[in-house]
Parts: sequence; structure tokens; C-alpha cells
Amino acid sequence: MQASPAPGSGPATVLPRRFYRRDPRDVAPELLNKVLVRGPLSGRIVEVEAYAGAEDPGSHAYRGITRRNATMFGPPGHLYVYFTYGMHWCANAVCGEEGQGVAVLLRALAPLSGFGQMRAARQKARRDRDLCSGPGKLCQAFAVTKEDDGADLVAGDRDLVITDAGLAPPVPASVTTRVGLSAGADLPWRWYVPDEPNVSRR
Repeated sequence: MQASPAPGSGPATVLPRRFYRRDPRDVAPELLNKVLVRGPLSGRIVEVEAYAGAEDPGSHAYRGITRRNATMFGPPGHLYVYFTYGMHWCANAVCGEEGQGVAVLLRALAPLSGFGQMRAARQKARRDRDLCSGPGKLCQAFAVTKEDDGADLVAGDRDLVITDAGLAPPVPASVTTRVGLSAGADLPWRWYVPDEPNVSRR
């Protein structure tokens, strides 16, 4: 699959499987400024959270494999999609080795292309910076649903890939605790691009 062009210092290339086959706490900050692409839609990743499986009480995988979280325990480089609060889909890049149950939640994007399509999907968004400024919002903007659970981000089997367009992650990235958790709320495993207007919250 050929990735859509995006700003950067060179042509966009799809992230390889080996990029994901690592600890999610290493992958997460390196995903910042990478680009999520779906057909004509693209957005620069500006906020992420790591979830570390059996050692992380905030993770869906903490208590082991279930029907809901099975994709988390599959091969790295796939998309784990789940439903939350009875209204939102959330998308995660599966990391580590198969069987570990670790992933990185995509929390916010800075839209790059496909604005018209995103606005049609996110009619409540008053500004472009509101189109993808949260995990549920970005899934709505990119039409990510349960049907995309298990999508291969490397092969692009469902037209979804993450690319490197030549823009390096911020050094340093802003680091905080994760959002909306009770268990594991004290762990500093959320990263975002400093001074970025598209993040979900400061």
C-alpha cells in the first residue's frame, strides 16, 4: 500500500513490524509526529498512552486474554479497537511480542488532509483542532470501528497505516499520567507534543 504524502523532510514510509515489536513505553513517545493514514485522510500523532499488559492495572490485558482484548495478545503492528463509555471507539497499536498484551493508545491527531470528510463525520466539531483531539474523536473522524479491530498497520489490509514522514518526535516530549483511569492512574505513561493545540488536554 502506498502511503499518502504528509509534511516532513522526505517521502512517507510505512512503519515496519519491528518498530512495534518493543516495549510500549519505548514505542509510545516515538509514535509522536508519525502520521496515521486512511485513504485521503491523514493526521499527525500528537498524543499517546502506553499500556503494559500484566504489570499494568490500567490495561485491558491486566487480567489476561478475553474475547474483547484478544487482538492485544496478537502480533505487533495490528490495531486493537475497543468500545468505551457506551459511545466511543478507541484505537491502539499493538506492541511487544505476541502473547504479551501490550499496546499504545492513539489519543489525539493534528489533521493533515481529508478535512472535508473529517468535518462530515465530526459535525459537532466547531474548529479543525477539535476534529481529532481525543481517542474517540479521532476514531470517528477516521471511521474506525470494531470492524477495524485486528487491522494490520504494516500491510494496510484495511487501508490503515502509520507512516514516518520525516518529522522526528519532540525532544523532550511532555510526559504526564494517563487520562481517565482509576487503577494505574499514577503511572507517567502519557506523552504529547509540547504546545500542540490538538491534544485532548494539557
